[in-house]
Amino acid sequence: MYVAVKGGETAIARSWDLLAAARRGDESVPELTLAQIRQQMRLAVARVMQEGSLYDEELAALALKQAAGDSMEAIFLLRAFRTTLPRFASSLPLDTAAMRVRRRVSGTFKDVPGGQILGPTADYTQRLLDFSLAEPSVPAQPARAAAPLPDALPCVLEVLDREGLIEADLPPAGDPDPVDLTREPLMFPAGRPARLQNLARGDEGWLLGLAYSTQRGYAESHPFAGEIRMGEVSVFVCPEELGFEIDIGEITLTECQMINQFGGSKRAPPQFTRGYGLSFGEAERKAMAMALVDRSLRAEELGEAAHAPAQQAEFALCHSDNVEASGFVQHLKLPHYVDFQAELSLIRALRAQNPQEPTHD
Repeated sequence: MYVAVKGGETAIARSWDLLAAARRGDESVPELTLAQIRQQMRLAVARVMQEGSLYDEELAALALKQAAGDSMEAIFLLRAFRTTLPRFASSLPLDTAAMRVRRRVSGTFKDVPGGQILGPTADYTQRLLDFSLAEPSVPAQPARAAAPLPDALPCVLEVLDREGLIEADLPPAGDPDPVDLTREPLMFPAGRPARLQNLARGDEGWLLGLAYSTQRGYAESHPFAGEIRMGEVSVFVCPEELGFEIDIGEITLTECQMINQFGGSKRAPPQFTRGYGLSFGEAERKAMAMALVDRSLRAEELGEAAHAPAQQAEFALCHSDNVEASGFVQHLKLPHYVDFQAELSLIRALRAQNPQEPTHD
C-alpha cells in the first residue's frame, strides 16, 4: 500500500483544513451523528465492517463520516485502525445453524422447513424513487411478524444431505487450524480456508464482476441459491484461564450456500457441490458473489477444467483487496517527476535516432 506523501508542510496542513470543511459542508444543515449513520445507513456500515475486517458498527460509522461517504476510504481507515488493536482471544467456530434468523429464502425449494422468511429486503420493490423520503417521516410502529419466529431454523440443504445428493459439509479428519491472513501473507497454492478469508474481506464490486462472469459462461457454472439467511449469531470464546466456553455477544451475519452440478469423478458419485459465502451484517449480494467465486475456485479440486479468470486463484484473490488496489492506483497522483523524465529522455533519444516525417490522415 502506497501511503508515503512528501510535500510542503504548509500546503498539506491547508489541504487538511479544506478537507474538513468539505466534509462538514453547509453548517446551517444539521451534522450527521454516528447513531444516524448506524441506524439509517446500515448496509454501508456493513460493507465497511466486512472489507475492513473489523466488526464494530460505531467505528464503521465513524470511518464513513470521516471519509465523507467514500466506502473505500472508510474501509482503509478501519483496516488501519484494526492493526493497532491487541488480540486477546480467538473465537470458536460460529454455529450459523443456530442463527436467530430475520430473513431466510431459498431459490431451490418452494416449501422449506420453517418456511420462506422474506424479512427486510428491497427485492420486491419497484425501484422507483420514493419522494416521501425527502421529508421527515412520522415515527411508525415497528413491523411485527405474523407469528413469532423459532429460535433456530434448520438448514435447507439438509433436505439434499439426507439423500446423499450433495457433498458432505464436514471438516476432514485432522483438519488443521486455518491460516490467519491478517497475520500471514497469502501464499499459493491457497487452500479453501485461506481463499474464503480472502474473499470475505474482498471488494464487493470485484467479486460481483467475477461472479457474473461465471454465470455468463466463463466457468461453466449453473448455480442455484440453496439458502440465503441473515440474522444474529452468538460468538463464543474459551479463555485458557477459565477452561470453559463463554458467550461474549452476538453479531449479525449473512450466509449463502450455492448449489452447483457436479458430474462425479473416480472418487465421488454425481452429486451437487457447494459454494459458500459469509459476510458481516446484511450483505446478500456480497455473500452470494462470494459463494459463486468460492465454487469456481474449486475447479481443480473437483477435477474440472480451470480456464476462466474466476477459476484462477492468483488472479481472483490477488486483485480482490480494494485497500491495496486503491493504493496502487492512487499512488499515481503522487510525484513521479524523475521516472517520467527518464522515460521522456528515452523517447527523445529514440526519435533522434530514427527521424520520421509526421504523417497525417
